Amino acid sequence: MNTIDEQLEMIATFLEQKQYTTLRQARTEMNEADIAAALARLEEADVKTVFRILPKDLAADIFSYMEVDQQQMVITSLSDRDAGRLIDRLQADDAADFLDEMPANIVKKILANASPDTRRDINQLLQYPEDSAGSIMTVEYVELKENNTVAGALDRIRKIGLDSETSNICYVLDPSRLLVGTVTLRKLVISDPKAFIEDIMDTHVISVNTLTDQEAVARQFQKYDLMAMPVVDNESRMVGIVTVDDIVDILQEETTEDIEKMAAIVPTDKPYMKTGVVETFWKRIPWLMLLMVSATFTSRIMATFETALAACASLSFFIPMLMDTGGNAGG
Repeated sequence: MNTIDEQLEMIATFLEQKQYTTLRQARTEMNEADIAAALARLEEADVKTVFRILPKDLAADIFSYMEVDQQQMVITSLSDRDAGRLIDRLQADDAADFLDEMPANIVKKILANASPDTRRDINQLLQYPEDSAGSIMTVEYVELKENNTVAGALDRIRKIGLDSETSNICYVLDPSRLLVGTVTLRKLVISDPKAFIEDIMDTHVISVNTLTDQEAVARQFQKYDLMAMPVVDNESRMVGIVTVDDIVDILQEETTEDIEKMAAIVPTDKPYMKTGVVETFWKRIPWLMLLMVSATFTSRIMATFETALAACASLSFFIPMLMDTGGNAGG
């Protein structure tokens, strides 16, 4: 496996020599996430060229790994029809996350050219509160019926598994779409093809509500060591799943937010290195003003003990050290 630097050099060489066919064939040796990382270091014109020559399915996979600003650059360079096709090939949760960051005019253009099914799924995800389980779930999963046979379930997985977020775990729903059980792909493979799903499914299902906070969902994943978790509405009807790759992103976001709060910075959606000086100033100044006011009260309190401190002048030298030590210990 080539390193990102080697892949970047190879892509740049093919582009410079206009060996587009060779580049199209060479991409099979690269991972989508690595290609996205390599493209992030190319010029915009080169990124657009690469996207035009890549197969549509691969382009969609790479697009999902890109940073928001690069995604916007790519999507605006495509025709309305190609932009709609690209969104159609994304997982619904990735498409919803992308559109949630885009200006209204771009969202309108993309949705107008997306398929009806894609529009329905995206609109369903965008209606949930931010940072809730409903906003991070995907509606693409494998659902089975209790009266399905194992052979029938495997046939269904072959038909829709490729378009699902995961086929390792299948979800068993009753006619009212109530979640009644789960069955793993491993269990399906080793079971009697004539057996019914209701006889082999696990009825002890752990699920979360669409309005559950995403941090609480992450704790559930950690507690039960899950790879995917079903999401149900207020009537216990299944509407989607949250997968572990979403949880990794959530943990990173929440940890970053906590660190920013400890550093007395109002949390921001942008990475620190991509946040401008002026924006960082306005994010930090409220906390600095608060600390300055609190320091004023501290100085007033110390002033009331001026006589006592004068009698023990040597002790006053330790006050900054004690205050700094308290701050370091708190940090």
